[in-house]
Amino acid sequence: MGGKIMQPSKKIRLTNVAIVRLRQSGMRFEIACYKNKVTEWRMGVEKDIDEVLQIHQVYVNVSKGQVAKTEDLEKCFSTDNIDEVLKIILKKGEQQVSDKERQHQQHNMLRDIATVVADMCVNPSTQQPHTVTMIEKAMSDIHFSVNHNRSAKQQALDVIRQIQEHNTLPISRAQMRIRIVMPAKDAKRIRDRVMELVASVEDEERGEMYELVCLIDPGQYRVLGDLISSETKGAGEVVILSLKNTNDEGSTFM
Repeated sequence: MGGKIMQPSKKIRLTNVAIVRLRQSGMRFEIACYKNKVTEWRMGVEKDIDEVLQIHQVYVNVSKGQVAKTEDLEKCFSTDNIDEVLKIILKKGEQQVSDKERQHQQHNMLRDIATVVADMCVNPSTQQPHTVTMIEKAMSDIHFSVNHNRSAKQQALDVIRQIQEHNTLPISRAQMRIRIVMPAKDAKRIRDRVMELVASVEDEERGEMYELVCLIDPGQYRVLGDLISSETKGAGEVVILSLKNTNDEGSTFM
């Protein structure tokens, strides 16, 4: 029985694929990646490039299986080293997603950022936390633009600053509760410097060892730690009792 000889198809059939495209020196280059892994790579979460790439190859058209020529890589990237070119495209290329996928990613990232902000901050007047919905509304009011190449935590700090600048919502970083312990002789010498960095004192005990329980702004934690460490030559310590102090029930939030 006669029949046609089937030639293998050059088309690439991949599932869960994210195509990253870069135009370089007037030419188009594409690589096939796993969805979500591109963003993780760019944020430094994923460091193994083999976990990011579906195929270790550079294409001019992934879906048609058209592999980029070596001479074109050399001409456009000044190297024919595939690994180097792949990293350049991963770093600088644009991820191709549908409008629906883009909207979904945008919504999820906005929600993640708002959740981080709500967890980090309080209303400074009441010391009560804001809801995620309130933060999302404030982000909408300031027209916050999401950057998918940065983590939610990194962008949360930008959101806090912009909300404060626009005075959209009364907001400030929640204070940390800490305990400072050091020899009394050191405390006598540096107590005034310590107090300049403290927002409020909850308890203070003097004996052979000096102990202070207090609230501080998060930005002062490292400063206090360095001060205690250097001035006591390692004999003192700063211990975090609570990362977030609020008037809400259950005052410690991790």
